[in-house]
Amino acid sequence: MTSAAVPDHPWLLPGSLVPARAARRTPRDWFVDGVLFVASLLWVLITHADVTSATPEFGLNAGPAWLEEADLLIGLLVSGALWLRRRWPVGLAVATAPLVFFSVTSGVALLVITFTVLVHRPLPVGLALAAWNVLSLPVYLAVRPDPTMPFWGSVIWTALFIGAVVAWALFVRARRQLVLSLRDRAERAEAEQQLRLDQARQLERGRIAREMHDVLAHRISLLSLHAGALEFRPDAPPEEVARAAGVIRASAHAALQDLREVIGVLRAEVGSEATPERPQPTLADVPALVAESRDAGVRVGVVDEVAEPEAVPAAIGRSAYRIVQEGLTNARKHAPGAVVTVRLAGGPGEGLAVEIVNPWPVGAPATAIPGTGTGLVGIAERVTLAGGHLEHGRDADGAFRLTAWLPWAAAQ
Repeated sequence: MTSAAVPDHPWLLPGSLVPARAARRTPRDWFVDGVLFVASLLWVLITHADVTSATPEFGLNAGPAWLEEADLLIGLLVSGALWLRRRWPVGLAVATAPLVFFSVTSGVALLVITFTVLVHRPLPVGLALAAWNVLSLPVYLAVRPDPTMPFWGSVIWTALFIGAVVAWALFVRARRQLVLSLRDRAERAEAEQQLRLDQARQLERGRIAREMHDVLAHRISLLSLHAGALEFRPDAPPEEVARAAGVIRASAHAALQDLREVIGVLRAEVGSEATPERPQPTLADVPALVAESRDAGVRVGVVDEVAEPEAVPAAIGRSAYRIVQEGLTNARKHAPGAVVTVRLAGGPGEGLAVEIVNPWPVGAPATAIPGTGTGLVGIAERVTLAGGHLEHGRDADGAFRLTAWLPWAAAQ
């Protein structure tokens, strides 16, 4: 049970409703047990005084003197045993079962024991004990007949009184079960909510990881490309060296900034205020992406046949951007120096088609750029989640072709 579910005043509740104290009495339990003990003790003294009096006030028929003395001792013992009723209610009920045939002084204690069994133990056990009390009435009234009431009148009256005690016990039992059921339901709902939060957090972290793979792979491939050019052309003009160094510095700065942001998000504690994400790229950012690759020396041709590009939904535009980014990154890694063609086409109602084509590489690149090999897997998952489809591989002309189709609903 979480701390939020702990009641403000647990000492006012029964121990069975306070899990932290389920094995001990609460102050409320001690008070109730004390009141019941005193009530039973008073009943023992009053009934013994009445049955031994020359003029009984309650109409209780006295038995032999030895029986009354023994009944006084029995009543005192059973009253003291009430302190054990919470731990061994059924055992106490079985031990005191014969007393229903003759004992007057233990009447209140026996009703308390029956009430306890009905509330805390399986219902058939409690009902059997209540039935035992009712069925014993003829024997009890034969031993101690009531001088003020007919036999069957006494039976009916006493049975109704026992029935009222049983009804009260069943009401208390149902209420406690309802409270426990509601508490269990609340705990399950809280656990399920926490599970949903954890799942959402994992999904969000997976999304961030995919985004960072796409971004960092693009940045680092640019770094590797420019660094490789400087390595293989140490005699390049100072202007080209300075320009390449500037691109390396800018790409490294951007990569570090992206990495710092994702680490900050992943380390953020639950409930803390996270730093807002930077604006996500859209289809309108594709020209800047192509310009970055061109600045790095990649020959990129763009065919833009998108109708109403300003109406492209943000999610679809972001997916298209990531597809182009992954295609250009793969071309730089595996086919350096090749001409890459990027084609965008489509419109509302027909979907958005993205195609990146580059010649199949001949031989190994001079500077190999390592990769995780999961870029196309992540892009395929992104496209599938968007409701589209992705194909990649070598086509009939021998070129590597990456094509994707993304749904673009018609404007309402």
